[in-house]
Amino acid sequence: MTSEIDLDDFPILKLKHVHIKDKKHLLRTINTMLKDGSNSLQIVTDFDLTLTKQHVNGKKVLSSFGIFSKCKQLPETYAKESSRLYQKYRPIEIDPNLSVEIKTEAMTEWMIAAEEILKGIPFNPNEIPEISNMYEMYLRDGTKELLKKLHLAKVPVLVFSAGLGDIVEAILKSQGILFDNVKIISNFLKYEDGKLAGFQNERLIHVFNKNEHAIEQDYFKFLEGRKNVLLMGDTIGDASMVDGMMNDTCAVLKIGFLYDNVESSLASFMEKFDIVLVDDQTMQVPIDILQLLL
Repeated sequence: MTSEIDLDDFPILKLKHVHIKDKKHLLRTINTMLKDGSNSLQIVTDFDLTLTKQHVNGKKVLSSFGIFSKCKQLPETYAKESSRLYQKYRPIEIDPNLSVEIKTEAMTEWMIAAEEILKGIPFNPNEIPEISNMYEMYLRDGTKELLKKLHLAKVPVLVFSAGLGDIVEAILKSQGILFDNVKIISNFLKYEDGKLAGFQNERLIHVFNKNEHAIEQDYFKFLEGRKNVLLMGDTIGDASMVDGMMNDTCAVLKIGFLYDNVESSLASFMEKFDIVLVDDQTMQVPIDILQLLL
């Protein structure tokens, strides 16, 4: 880049649904990323309601766990109990009036309960790609385009999900975007004697402990020189996904997608993210920001 860009170069950032915390800081971050180039960039993104839409025509989309619950092999009792847990804990997760400590405790309880109701169910994993194909329309408009551009530019993408990794992997694979530059860290199913036995990782991943898992992953050893990060998420917990590697980063640009409880949640989102997109079911903002890099 021979000259620095300004907000006039990004008309999309002036739209009403786009909220920017600090315009000068944002421009400094973007200009640093552009100056350093794609060889210095990495992507860290959530999956559910981030790479996927938050709603389709006003109807909320299923999470990766929600999609899994549609598998025909699963007993009706599993679907009912999974739904009960969602109805109990999801309001806590998105309540802007609760502290992170209370939310963290609730999310831990949720994941432990979600693992317990899986155990002992006979299950053939061949159904997972089949059920995932039925929900391909859930990907955000532009998600495939963005991941293809990142692949061509050889930019590492970490999909950091508190959902069900098997579904995340199957959806990306079915859409032809599980490229060799994409790494998934999530909760993957464990099997014993043809039955579900919970999750593979001992420490279950939820939306408020992703940063702890990040520190433990060998993945970050391969990111030497990737000092600039574009982060995307849909909860305030997602904004902390790169906290474990902040000492090694130069510029971090955080984009938050907000749909639930907008009026009461916008302030807390603005504290955590550089850009907050209200009811934006596309990837157009990150695509426009990265267009000069990719």
